[in-house]
Amino acid sequence: MYIIGVDQSTQGTKALLFTNDGSIVRRCDKAHRQIVDERGWVEHDPEEIYANTIEVIRRLVEESGIGKEEIAGIGISNQRETALAWNRETGEPVYNAVVWQCARGAQICARIEETGAAETVRRTTGLRLSPYFSAAKLAWILENVPEAARLQERGALCMGNIDAWLLYKLTGGKVFATDYSNASRTQLFNVSKLEWDPEICALFGIDPGSLPQVTDSDARFGETDLEGFLERPVPIHGVLGDSHGALFGQGCLMPGMTKATYGTGSSIMMNIGERPVFSEQGVVTSLAWKIGGKVNYVLEGNINYTGAVITWLKDDVRLIQSAAETQELAQAANPQDECYLVPAFTGLGAPYWESDARAILCGMSRTTGKNEIVRAALDCIAYQIADIVNVMNESAPVAISELRADGGPTRNGYLMQMQSDILQIPVMVPQAEELSGMGAAYAAGLAMGFFDPETLFAGTRRERYAPQMESAAQQRKYAGWKEAVRRTLA
Repeated sequence: MYIIGVDQSTQGTKALLFTNDGSIVRRCDKAHRQIVDERGWVEHDPEEIYANTIEVIRRLVEESGIGKEEIAGIGISNQRETALAWNRETGEPVYNAVVWQCARGAQICARIEETGAAETVRRTTGLRLSPYFSAAKLAWILENVPEAARLQERGALCMGNIDAWLLYKLTGGKVFATDYSNASRTQLFNVSKLEWDPEICALFGIDPGSLPQVTDSDARFGETDLEGFLERPVPIHGVLGDSHGALFGQGCLMPGMTKATYGTGSSIMMNIGERPVFSEQGVVTSLAWKIGGKVNYVLEGNINYTGAVITWLKDDVRLIQSAAETQELAQAANPQDECYLVPAFTGLGAPYWESDARAILCGMSRTTGKNEIVRAALDCIAYQIADIVNVMNESAPVAISELRADGGPTRNGYLMQMQSDILQIPVMVPQAEELSGMGAAYAAGLAMGFFDPETLFAGTRRERYAPQMESAAQQRKYAGWKEAVRRTLA
């Protein structure tokens, strides 16, 4: 028997096949369109995402050669804060999904801030008032798509993140639900009372009745036959936001354990245990999950542009042809060059939360060239993550002793060594790459008794990067980064 993990991410959808020892034996994936207009607004087609989800699971089963009857269950991880609304009766979206990168809700947040409610929002939801989260995106849809407002008025509107959409579609409209991890990222959920907050929903013009039922992350969410592909339905038995899935997949199950996911953007997440901690320094408080009947909380910082900086180098300024080139170019750069890139292409996320900031390249000399700019692009990823880890160390009662890293850019040895040098702690990179989908599959399989909880995490092998940079050099480089950020915010 096998467990399937689905990872619906910003760039595409992956399906992963797991054996009962937790190993990935096959992967299939498919990209979807990135719909970006001249204002920098970013959207996805929800129907395309659903169709791709069905397709990659079917291909996974067919290409692996397993029997359809050998599928025991499915777990789902998803891009968070990407929000959409659909007709409860027809299942048709009223508008494209508004992607987490999109800041079109900035004016709505500014309007709410003018009422003096920003601190209430933060204390209730654990999240700083920002267009980054789902609430402002859903409010924008309600204010700009007349059909959405009409449907909400008569109780026929569904609103949620991508997980709720996929669950609704995969179960043929029978299930309208989300899990605690995704709910906590909407900016509509009371993380202390563990329920949708009527006062916060009202600030955004959202009827809580339009929001999904909140369910344990390892619950049996429903069943799917994948549009008739399977002869019998199988259970969907685990749902986690992608970063939460990576935290679980990394085995960060105890307070103080911390991971960084290097994707299009990045999530740095620290398990803080069963009680929330509210930071005053720019990181937010969310729910890690509710698994085994217990809630765990996290401190989290989110960065808009990490892996996307490499995409910018390749597709926009065309300094490289593939991400694989960046390590060699960075290592060949002039060590005396002091060029910094601050990638605030659509503002800066944690811990600065400045949506109006714009990117800068500074500190260049006459000899700054391709190698130095590529290195600055890699370095800015390490610096941004260090900003968040340092704030977490100041905010949490337990110090971070190592950083567990996952995602495609972790294959870049230069970047991982730079990350360890700037943080001055070890960075641990597992051999497995698909941690988000792995975490959701693990949660599903553990709930179903498919995996052995005593051995599941014990066999993870990791590459260790230890600090090598001298302290004086580390302090000089990091101070230069802070100065570059100050110029961006000026």
